[in-house]
Amino acid sequence: MASVASQNIAQVQVAQMLETLARSDGTLGHAYLASADAFAGRHVARNLADIVHHLCLLHGRHPGVVDHAGNHTVEVAARDWLIAAIDGFSAERLLLTKLVVAVGPLPSTPGQAESESAVLSQHHALDMLAQSDRRGCAFGAAAALVMDWWAVRTPLEQAAKRFNIDYPACTLPSADVTLEAVTRVGETAAVERAITFGAQQLFGQHRGLWDLLEARQIARGEY
Repeated sequence: MASVASQNIAQVQVAQMLETLARSDGTLGHAYLASADAFAGRHVARNLADIVHHLCLLHGRHPGVVDHAGNHTVEVAARDWLIAAIDGFSAERLLLTKLVVAVGPLPSTPGQAESESAVLSQHHALDMLAQSDRRGCAFGAAAALVMDWWAVRTPLEQAAKRFNIDYPACTLPSADVTLEAVTRVGETAAVERAITFGAQQLFGQHRGLWDLLEARQIARGEY
């Protein structure tokens, strides 16, 4: 009985860890999204276009993180969540494609080739992460992506409103539903560690993207 209780506590703890990581290391905690310079003033259209293009470069291709995770997660407890996440992210990918067309070309920014190369490297890293054979790793990355996407949707919604694109409600699993799935899947200490690792890597890549977008906004300056 004691071992079962300890296992249940550990499973709850891994969900709590992901929730903490989402707040501290994810999109929600990045200063750029809280910056008045990002979404106000006469350069807002360029900033939103930059965000849309780079998010599409990172997550606009199929198969993506969630799709790969569906093929690299063996835990039955994750099945229903993965089906909902795959369906939900398919709709988000379609929205990204529509927004890319609506916002027009990338804003002229110094170091464009280097920026594109950096995001493509991030895309490759996420692909490898989501195809990991380490049990729990791909699922952790997918769970982190779905949790973080609710914050990512904030600038996407602003872009949709500005460029007159229909913005459907998000059908991805909520953060609470995702954390419940994480709790169910984290059956062993090894799986819990792998889930945490996958999530940390995903949040880190997103944070790197926002760092890049903030640097690009500064580099454009008044031009």
